[in-house]
Amino acid sequence: MANKDNDLVRLENVAKRFGPVQPLKNVNLRVGRGEVLGLLGNNGAGKSTLMKILCGYHPASEGKMFFDGEEVNLRSVTHARQLGIDCVYQDLALVSELNVYHNMFLQREPVRGGFLGILDNKRMKADAQRHLDDMGVNIPSVDVEIAKLSGGQRQAIAVARSVYSDARLLLLDEPTAAMGAKEGAMILDVINRLRAKGEVSVIIIAHNYAQIFDVCDRINLLRDGEIVFDKRAEDTSVQELTDIVVHEYRHAAETLNE
Repeated sequence: MANKDNDLVRLENVAKRFGPVQPLKNVNLRVGRGEVLGLLGNNGAGKSTLMKILCGYHPASEGKMFFDGEEVNLRSVTHARQLGIDCVYQDLALVSELNVYHNMFLQREPVRGGFLGILDNKRMKADAQRHLDDMGVNIPSVDVEIAKLSGGQRQAIAVARSVYSDARLLLLDEPTAAMGAKEGAMILDVINRLRAKGEVSVIIIAHNYAQIFDVCDRINLLRDGEIVFDKRAEDTSVQELTDIVVHEYRHAAETLNE
């Protein structure tokens, strides 16, 4: 049985409605401290809506959210970030024309000489390099423009920026989407390093079941707005998840033909 005292975040009976549309019905979800959770589900299952509730973009219509043992009502994305909840989307929100270290400190740049002083580029460069090295992110230089990096390198920098901003819960939306095997492996390595340290909890939305098993402690499957599957990764398999999804497709097809 799960220990609630070890949960960093917990959702109880969460629902979301947009007029007559209800993408989430009765979601019960938990993520332990330092745990990596894989969130799977077909298109339209409600994964994106759930992530937007967790990061403060949408308020829940019903249910409760607990963070670090306290019930919270997230007012905005900024409020969520203040608590330590951050989301890395597929578009990354990086500025292509800026170099790596300026992106790492975007909107929180240190200055020398007080409030109206000048940017402390030397400090940003040194801190960005140290943090990327600590996370195992290999790039040519922190001086290079983001636009000149590969997709995998950009994704790794976006993850590192969130962690370096003191994120305690990191939400990753398809972090290896449209990447080749080498770039995907780079991102999985970054996630595994975070997992080994146990300082950040992570929720990964993904479609690649095999990759999920490489980095996740536990697997959840979201179907029709509800969590219908919750097992530790070591207690399930790609085959079991595939069989569940195939069964869903067959059931849906049979229903349409009735």
